[in-house]
Amino acid sequence: MSHHRHTAALWIAMTLAGNALAADTRTHWVTSWYAAPQPGWDSKFVLPMNVPAFLDDQTVREYVRISAGGDRIKLVFSNRYGKVPLDIGAVSVMTQAVTFAGALQVAIAPGATVTSDPIALPVAPLSLLQVTTYLPTRTAVSGFHWGASQGISVAASNAGQVANFSDAARVDGRLFLSAVLVDALPDARTVVALGDSITDGNGSTPDANRRWPDFLAGRLAPHGIAVANAGISGARLLKDGMGESALARFGQDVLGQPGVSDVIALLGINDIGWPGSPFAPDEVMVTLDDLTAGFRQLAATAHARGIRITVGTLPPFEGALEGTPFAGHYSLQKDALRTRLNDWIRRAGIFDAVVDFDAVLRDPKRPRRMQARFDSGDHLHPGDAGYRRMADAIDIGRIVARDRHATAGGRVAGTKP
Repeated sequence: MSHHRHTAALWIAMTLAGNALAADTRTHWVTSWYAAPQPGWDSKFVLPMNVPAFLDDQTVREYVRISAGGDRIKLVFSNRYGKVPLDIGAVSVMTQAVTFAGALQVAIAPGATVTSDPIALPVAPLSLLQVTTYLPTRTAVSGFHWGASQGISVAASNAGQVANFSDAARVDGRLFLSAVLVDALPDARTVVALGDSITDGNGSTPDANRRWPDFLAGRLAPHGIAVANAGISGARLLKDGMGESALARFGQDVLGQPGVSDVIALLGINDIGWPGSPFAPDEVMVTLDDLTAGFRQLAATAHARGIRITVGTLPPFEGALEGTPFAGHYSLQKDALRTRLNDWIRRAGIFDAVVDFDAVLRDPKRPRRMQARFDSGDHLHPGDAGYRRMADAIDIGRIVARDRHATAGGRVAGTKP
């Protein structure tokens, strides 16, 4: 691009951004899509990161399916785990240039996030958006989102949309883009799904949006309610895993979401399964008291902010990861702890609701094991049908109700297989 064309493009973008900001009289922004950032790790960990160690003069293209719709959108980029500023040279969504405080480029400080200017792009519920991000300088990937449920494309330079993606490399996971906000109706709000790989959708069909939060988004979309997926593969309630503990990231991944009214937490299977396995070979077993204390803390933190909390029971996992290099995730002792934790969740009386994922997924003839029709095949993660069953088990009546201060100790949903 010539100097004059670049100057003209910058002037047009700044003018459009200024007009958008001047007209930004509505302030009811809600999170319509989310990918929780997580820190990178070194080669000593049992799983590879599956993303490049760095990018340099390259362009990233990713597709995101939002949940609730709105008149305009904003994009959020994260450098939460970066050690140096993250330079973004250009961003486009669909065919529109994205600006940040009127500029086409932005540098994100270490540990920070940046939110774009409002983008005049009306979006229907469950729309698929294409976001293209140009990274002009050598950029270490110290923070990302791990997982094979959605791939992105990484192409050689240059400058956003002009990159040639015909020979682009596919990368499993997400890089830097962490949220899409929508300018929604006044009564719209966001439900955050807080969990591990079962929430992140491992075992579902890649690039098909068939995680349980995706199916839940389909149920809530007619009500104008968004779903933000804060699942991280390998996440744990109490300790850091393939991401910070849920207790540590609750502030940013849940409380930090614009418009949040509800959180649905499904956590604990990695706290139970990791110790003594290849993921955490030297750790001792967690105790029931440790786990219940963690859930009590989550509930207290949510309620202090007027947010309703639903907790899911842990699905059966007999034979989890057997025949793989990660065997050891399951044992009878670990399953006994899962059962005791599930019993406590059902009767604790401190949550606004409970969804009994265990009851709806287990094999009635072999209750420690997931029903074959719901199993992805690794006996730990559901497949598409299992994730749909999980979403269908959630009682959305309380979520749809406008009263955010529902009484804790609500009924258990999904107790009938």
